[in-house]
Amino acid sequence: MSRCPTSEERRLRNLVRRHDRWRGREVFNLLPSENAVSPIARSYLASDLAGRYTLPVTTEADGEVLDNSYTGTRYTDQIEQLANAAAARVFQARRATTRPLSGHIAALSVLAPLLPRGSKILAIPPDQGGYDGYAPGFAPALLGLSVRPLPADGPGHSVEAETAVSVIRRERPDAVLLGQSFFLFPYPLREIADAAHAVGALVLYDGSHVLGLVAGGEFQQPLREGADVLFGSTHKSFPGPQGGIIATDRDDLFDQLDPALVWRTFDNAHWNRIAGVAQTLLELERVGREYARTIVANSLALGGALADLGTPLVAERAGFTRSHQLHLDRPRLRAQWGIGAGAVARRLEAQRLLIDLVARIGTAEVTRLGLRPRDMPRLADLIVRGGRDGERVGPEVGRWRSRFPGLRFD
Repeated sequence: MSRCPTSEERRLRNLVRRHDRWRGREVFNLLPSENAVSPIARSYLASDLAGRYTLPVTTEADGEVLDNSYTGTRYTDQIEQLANAAAARVFQARRATTRPLSGHIAALSVLAPLLPRGSKILAIPPDQGGYDGYAPGFAPALLGLSVRPLPADGPGHSVEAETAVSVIRRERPDAVLLGQSFFLFPYPLREIADAAHAVGALVLYDGSHVLGLVAGGEFQQPLREGADVLFGSTHKSFPGPQGGIIATDRDDLFDQLDPALVWRTFDNAHWNRIAGVAQTLLELERVGREYARTIVANSLALGGALADLGTPLVAERAGFTRSHQLHLDRPRLRAQWGIGAGAVARRLEAQRLLIDLVARIGTAEVTRLGLRPRDMPRLADLIVRGGRDGERVGPEVGRWRSRFPGLRFD
């Protein structure tokens, strides 16, 4: 058998290396849905765990009750126990699991066992910053759930307490599903939870975007403020590999959730990912508070600096944000800059500055690299010169980026 790599193998290796160099050393990533994974967590992704398959579910074989259908799992079992215990500590929960393969699968893993078909949920609609996956034709349709809108018509798609309580009392849902893709401000969670619990509804908090802030004690503490279940993805403000986490204070709910994971939303968990998530949780126990505070401080500083340079942002009067996100005001952007948000993003990409095509700017990864509030005026200047004015700021960005070869918070 030939040991020489084929041309396609060489091409693949070259593409991966070029990607690692570009995204890892040559750009400032301001995408709010991404983050940098620590070197130790990344090393676990490439460990022997990557190819191992186990089935951690209680079953019977030849009259014997088994907790796993496979042998050779003595260490994977301990890794999962460590990860789940760390998640429970970080999110101030009694019970947690790191098995879900993504934030969306974590959502399905919560909704399916807790809400029978025909249940009614309230969710923030996509045109008010909500997650498209919770719109009527997507996850709810798959699970046989009906969806009614929970308005997020305050500044920056924020939820107003009085409006939310009124809708909950009128609709009397089985669950209130919180969480947004455009997520700037905390919820009035105590008021929402009181109203929901009064009508017998669960409060389910999708913290996918803000999970790293929650872990660091910023933004809000969902389980302490009345949410029944917290879940989300692990690669946005939470700086881990892609995956999902579910946490709750309620044993009765967890006892419904945990057995419902296997053979429903997935079968095998990815043990290399769980090890990487565990490492990230342990890192956040050490540095999470400073990390989360710095993210929010950077967002506020960047918002102010961009506004000072004439960049139209949403929720200016409300202080721009309390999260890792800032949102360009798309109608005003086109009117004032004469260019749409997508075109601005493409211009900036060519100059080594990455924002997303739907007008969101994120500060989580640049914070992890070590940028501080004092750096935000310079970053804002580069964004405006490269995005509005079309200047070739790429070389300047590259030189500045080279000063941050590692991660500050790991």
